[in-house]
Amino acid sequence: MWSQRSVVDYGLAKRATVRSLRTGRCSHDDVCDAHPYLLRAARYHGEPTERLCPVCERRNVTNVTYVYGDELGRQVGRVKATSDLAEMAREYREFRVYVVEVCQGCGWNHLTVSFVLGNGDPPQET
Repeated sequence: MWSQRSVVDYGLAKRATVRSLRTGRCSHDDVCDAHPYLLRAARYHGEPTERLCPVCERRNVTNVTYVYGDELGRQVGRVKATSDLAEMAREYREFRVYVVEVCQGCGWNHLTVSFVLGNGDPPQET
C-alpha cells in the first residue's frame, strides 16, 4: 500500500509460540484462547487465507484487520476489509492497522503484522 510505514512483523514471535507449544513449554489452552468476539469477527468480517492453522493444521486461518487512530472517531477499533484501507489512507492523516490471524476451529489467534497508514497531511483548520 502506498502509505504503509512503521511495519512490525510478528512472525518470529509466532514461530516461538508454536515451538513452545510443540515442545510442551505451554499448553494448547495457552495459545488457543481466542475471545468469542474475535471468533465472531473472524466468522463474519474476516478475510480467508490459504494458510493452515499452525496448531490444529485442519483449517485455514482467517485474517481480521483492526484500525486505531486519534482521527478515526467512531471507527476506532473496528474491523475493516483490506480493500477499505486504501480509501482510509487517503482520508485520514495517520492510523495504525493490526492484522490478527484466527483459527475458527481451535481458537488459535496471533497478531501477524501491524503498520501505520495515512496521507500524512497536516490537519485542516476549521
